[in-house]
Amino acid sequence: MAPGNVKKFLSSLPFKHSRFRSSPDHSDRQPTAGASIPPAGGDAPDNTPAGPVNVGMDPAKAKKLVDGIGRFRVLVMGRANAGKTTILQRVCNTTEDPEIFDGNGNKIDTAIVQGSLTRGNHNIENELVFQSNPGFVFHDSCGFEAGSTEEFEKMRQFVVEHARSKILEKRVHAIWFCIPMTDYHRMVLTAEKKFFDECDTGNVPVIVLLTKADTLKYTAIEQLLERGCTWEEAGRKAMQEERDIVDRLLQSTENSLRNCKFPPQSYITLTGMDKEAADCTSLMRSTAGVLTNEGLQKLLISTQQTNITLNIEYAMRR
Repeated sequence: MAPGNVKKFLSSLPFKHSRFRSSPDHSDRQPTAGASIPPAGGDAPDNTPAGPVNVGMDPAKAKKLVDGIGRFRVLVMGRANAGKTTILQRVCNTTEDPEIFDGNGNKIDTAIVQGSLTRGNHNIENELVFQSNPGFVFHDSCGFEAGSTEEFEKMRQFVVEHARSKILEKRVHAIWFCIPMTDYHRMVLTAEKKFFDECDTGNVPVIVLLTKADTLKYTAIEQLLERGCTWEEAGRKAMQEERDIVDRLLQSTENSLRNCKFPPQSYITLTGMDKEAADCTSLMRSTAGVLTNEGLQKLLISTQQTNITLNIEYAMRR
């Protein structure tokens, strides 16, 4: 695409909230399931195809679809300790808590639900919106991972209804399924595997986010000491050992879910999300890479505030 066309394409995107981070994206490499990741400081590379799946949509039709949808809607799933809220804060470039709205758009007093939020319990119908980027709407699953049949059915019904809703602005466009690497002794719970065996998300892609990978450095040192290394040797070898552990856990997770009836479309490993400057570019790229509709890709890329490089990157592919 010529420079003039790139500029024209970028100007057509609805940058309503354009506070982009300037940090560079270091996630160009597309590894296989067992590829290593940096131990800290940002996103790890993901194994999703980098390019749009559907590149043939007429730009006018894509813009019409974007205008009809309005906001990009994500269902975030995972255990209470998976760091979900922190990831959403990084995606929206904020440290503030989200505002909460019911399914009809009425604002809910955060103080009323604060106790439930702290315990990791949420009404999945509620919408979580950050004022720093109201172009994203998030829904949080209700703790079905603990084995509650009732909560599982609520979640499945929500997915079915919002994946096929005739109201475009109410449809869920992507699911981020968070699994914390701090629980490395039980990476995939029975209830989580049940989701991938029984919950048909239709055309809504599911991306597994393996979170808190950078916390494994202490585990790496412990394992090296147990193998007879001195403290000095453990210090030198810790980084590589941490990468090896992440590789094994990633491979183990994929192996656990590969033969499920409705397996994930992609896996990505996140590190350093506790840092305010954490870069979520690879999460945005991974999500865009599994969207089969160019209009939705355009909506996501124009909504994200992670890195303007992504906007240029997708413009160049047109």
